[in-house]
Order: sequence, then C-alpha cells, then structure tokens
Amino acid sequence: MKETIRTQDDILNMLDALLREPTAFWDSFYEDRTKRIPFFVDKPDENLVAYVEQRQLPLTRVLELGSGPGRNALYLAERGSQVDAIDLAQSSIDWANERANERQLDVRFRQGNLFELSIEDGAYDFVYDSGCFHHIAPHRRHDYIRVVTEALRPGGCFALTCFVEGGQYGGSDMTDWDVYRQRSLQGGLGFTEDKLRSIFDTFDVLEIRLMQEAAPTDPVFGLSGLWTALFQKR
Repeated sequence: MKETIRTQDDILNMLDALLREPTAFWDSFYEDRTKRIPFFVDKPDENLVAYVEQRQLPLTRVLELGSGPGRNALYLAERGSQVDAIDLAQSSIDWANERANERQLDVRFRQGNLFELSIEDGAYDFVYDSGCFHHIAPHRRHDYIRVVTEALRPGGCFALTCFVEGGQYGGSDMTDWDVYRQRSLQGGLGFTEDKLRSIFDTFDVLEIRLMQEAAPTDPVFGLSGLWTALFQKR
C-alpha cells in the first residue's frame, strides 16, 4: 500500500522522490564550510540591498525561503526586520544560527521542507528566495506560488534570484517535460525573462534584471548568470 497512488498528494510525493535531492545531500553540502562556494560568503545579495536602500520596501516582517547560512536573513535583521527563515539542511541552519549569535541578532531559523512546514497566512510584508526556486521541480511550482501568495499580506512583495538559462554557474535549458524524461534537474533549472513572467503571472512585475557582478572586496554579493526579480502581490 505504501506505493499505491490514490490522491494528488501521492502523485506529488512520488515525483518528489524521483527528482528532489534528499535532505542528506544538502546537509553534506553545507558541512564543509571551507569549500569555495560563492554564496558561502557572509554578504547580502546586491539586489536585496537595492530593494532596502533604493526602493525602501516595507520589511517589517520577512520570510526567507532557502536561507542557507543566513547571509540575507541577517542583513535584514540588522535593519530591524523580524525574519523567519527556512532551509532544508540542518547543517545550514546550524551555521546560520552561529552567525546570528556572533552578531547578537534574533532570527527564527527553521529546518524543514517549505511545502510541509506551517507558515502563517498573510503575515509577511516580503518573501525572499535566493537560489531555492531553480531547485524546485515543475510539478511543485503551483505549490511554491501558493506558499508565497498565502504568506504575503495584500500588496506585499516577493523577490528571488535564480539561474539564467545556460548561465555561467548553472541553469539547464531543458524543457519541463525533459525534467521527467531524464529524471533530473541537472543541478538547477535555468530561466528566461519571459518564462519568469509567465510562471509568476499572478503577480505584478516590478523589476526583472540580471544580477550585477560584485568584486570580492565589495560589501555585497553579486554574480553574473543570475536573474533578480521583484514581484508584488495583487
């Protein structure tokens, strides 16, 4: 009976099992902190800093999806936001909490699958995702959009960074159908601007642009080959 498909959730769970990197993969990914992974640096995304300093978005309460070692969550907390941050890997949550304790910042880091955790409806001014979305398989996009939409207050904003199709650091150009033919996301899906507009067509588009490259000495994180996108809930 365990592998009998009776409901829509059974179908989603079966596809998850075929495609999603297991929690153990992400735990091991963050365990070696000396790896030369670009986003292991403790710097906020350049586009996030622009949203705060130039657009001055309301950021009283923030939800981050796929927070990693916490660099963006901590940046927002330093500026007075009440931040809830979710990541699948316990090792990244532990690292983020260490960083928060060193800086005496109060961020609620939670380990778990964003599709399974309880998230308060209509509680957030801003939802942020830096590098989680391109690891979401196509069959989970509807759920992803539902999570974001339900978490936001009316008029709240949602922003993400994700791979450009065929980008320097990843971004498979495979079709959604090919994901299932090959049973792989090939390390992360790539997107075009048109595809992002189509996927998130229930939101108003405030900005879609390429991330600006940042030098190692800059106080922000920025890599070419990534999209940055800012949307608003209608």
